[in-house]
Amino acid sequence: MSFAIVTDTSANLPSDLIQKYALTIVPFTFYINGAEHVDMDAELFDAANFFAAMRAGVKVTTSQIPPQRYIDCFEPLLQAGNDVLYVGMSSGISGSYASSEIAAAEMREKYPGRKLRCIDTYGASLGEGLQVLRACELREAGKSVDEAADILLEERKRMCQVFTVGDLKYLRATGRLSGVATIVGTMLSIKPVLKGNELGQIVLSGKVRGRRQVIEDLAARYAADVRSPETQAIGIAHCDCRADADMLIKLIHQSGKVPKEILLVDYEPVTGSHLGPNSLALFFWSDDTVRSR
Repeated sequence: MSFAIVTDTSANLPSDLIQKYALTIVPFTFYINGAEHVDMDAELFDAANFFAAMRAGVKVTTSQIPPQRYIDCFEPLLQAGNDVLYVGMSSGISGSYASSEIAAAEMREKYPGRKLRCIDTYGASLGEGLQVLRACELREAGKSVDEAADILLEERKRMCQVFTVGDLKYLRATGRLSGVATIVGTMLSIKPVLKGNELGQIVLSGKVRGRRQVIEDLAARYAADVRSPETQAIGIAHCDCRADADMLIKLIHQSGKVPKEILLVDYEPVTGSHLGPNSLALFFWSDDTVRSR
């Protein structure tokens, strides 16, 4: 193994892939009615009960991860003689990436003989996780940590992240979306189409009337923007709306642009708490302009 790969629980990767690629995971924290919980194992997370509790009014909050938590993950790898690549959650929606850079600066000074690179994916959930898997692919191809990091920095602009939510109040409450978009989203039966922009921020990308129509819109965007689907795994994440996710998968297959693989996951609790129940997201590789247009 030419270098160790570290990511965080926001990457939303299934446990089997974490084990397969020997990934080190920085655990993120969330709070339910003020009680602290650490997101450690996707297999143990009961998404149905979690999002049902949110529907019932249970308050879920998150906090910025301190630098020490990154140090706790980086340092054992560096001590063992590994170079390290950290592939992290978007700085556009969380301050935690800044903590990783603080930790990395301290570790570089302490271990000058080792290399430690941090990548801001400008993504979350599988928009981050697919970039982690790309890092694994590059490592298996024999790339050095610097070569892999430079490729990821160039390719991150190609990661398309489009999604819809059941209720914009969760994004509004956490300041992840402008008030104008919130007003639009609460009018009649208008459903928002949201995306991650070139800075990893959440922006309004469209408005559709009706839930089925917004799922059809996500599939249409995939059909228009996906590049070389037969060579890539794409991602779908949902907040306890499996039937909608299955509908999206069906529409993707009907588009004729069938991907090599579809990763289907429940949203992990940290990012999921900001989006809220019935959120549905689609992630895939596109071209260099997909985030900016």
